[in-house]
Amino acid sequence: MPSEPAPDAWDGRLARAGDLGPVHPSLLRLLALPMLRRLEDGLRGGAAARRPVLALNGPVGAGKTSLGRTLEHLATLGGLRLTVASIDDLYLPAPERRALLDGNPFGVSRVPPGSHDLPLLMDALGCWRAGGTLRLPRFDKTLAGGDGERSGWREEPAEALVIEGWLMGCRALGPQALDERLRSGAGLEALSEAERRWLPRWDEHLEAYDGLWSACDGLWLLRPDTWRLPRRWRFQAEARQRRAGGGWLNGHRLDALVRATLHSLPPALYQDPLLGSNGGNGNIGPSRTRSGGSGLAVEGGVLLDGRRRAHPLGVQLSSPASASSAIG
Repeated sequence: MPSEPAPDAWDGRLARAGDLGPVHPSLLRLLALPMLRRLEDGLRGGAAARRPVLALNGPVGAGKTSLGRTLEHLATLGGLRLTVASIDDLYLPAPERRALLDGNPFGVSRVPPGSHDLPLLMDALGCWRAGGTLRLPRFDKTLAGGDGERSGWREEPAEALVIEGWLMGCRALGPQALDERLRSGAGLEALSEAERRWLPRWDEHLEAYDGLWSACDGLWLLRPDTWRLPRRWRFQAEARQRRAGGGWLNGHRLDALVRATLHSLPPALYQDPLLGSNGGNGNIGPSRTRSGGSGLAVEGGVLLDGRRRAHPLGVQLSSPASASSAIG
């Protein structure tokens, strides 16, 4: 990995920030501060600079929401007006999602590609980059009988934006390449027959996200050491929410949502390529890689162990099989 930058103003702001909640210090040092430096660099052109948008890819349970709050807080300390939005807030209205996902093998009403209102998001980005206020919907997962529904809007005078989500930057394979992977079966061992039959549909829906990837200026990765971790993390978070008296999902529904993130876009086919053709053992530094040829540069990222501690990408924490495509 390239050497870490010399201490700068962001290091000082981090030292003065106080309690930043559950985000591990290693994640702040290896990911949060580099992202803030990148956003600040993107604004150095003054009024003529294009408002920067970064994509943050991370699985369920990785702590994206907590990291987003921390990024916004640190940005405020530096005078940077940053908004962190979740792709989940852009879900289509519940009736549209139910129709779109009817009969899907996970039994879910949200999560897979196609669930999101991309035209709404692209219009919002266009208006914002033209100098307007950033206006995005809020999504409440407890509404519509648990299917979730929009619940108001957020309007932010932002000058920089991070969009986080589990599928950010993932690229469609196309019918021919996907058919070859389906015939080989590599990376699909954990999928049921029904889940395999639905893969072409998810892949087709994923093509529509290319416009969003093109609108982003860089991709950052929260990569789990093994793809068994997201399920464990999400169940731990749900248990904490239940103990705190908040709304929670039963084990069956929660397992279905997690499985939808891991099997609608199997990591071996859609997440691993984000790391490059070497399967993630190379370093991501100043010489950027491209996410599947999409033109969206992978600018940085970290590898998360079971305790969500961050390590530089390229560090092998577990066996190659589990670090790549094993889901369990």
